[in-house]
Amino acid sequence: MTRLTGSALRVTVFVGENDTWHHKPLYSEIVHRAHAAGLAGASVFRGIEGFGASSLIHTSRLLSLSEDLPVAIVVVDTEDRVRAFLPQLDELVTEGLVILDDCEVIRYVGRDADADSDETDTKGKSSL
Repeated sequence: MTRLTGSALRVTVFVGENDTWHHKPLYSEIVHRAHAAGLAGASVFRGIEGFGASSLIHTSRLLSLSEDLPVAIVVVDTEDRVRAFLPQLDELVTEGLVILDDCEVIRYVGRDADADSDETDTKGKSSL
């Protein structure tokens, strides 16, 4: 398990829900590659409305013709590990937006999840 203390780098990738990589959802390929690369974590968030470079508004409203909703994939790890992962994103993301942000990481866990860790304080909080 990767442990982070303090500063980290967050990469957020914005793509369309219908974007694919070899007939699989692009967001799923990014998450699986991040996992295979041993990165600390990745999550996918589905937007309810948005637009990008095409200026076409995509929305989840009932009467809308657009169903290609925006998706954000967020990956967090050390700067070195995230930057080492960027070439894979270059390969996968042909249309979209990739943002890098410095961030500070704090992980809150249940007592059972970290029972054997000596890094857990009395409230069940530990660093990633």
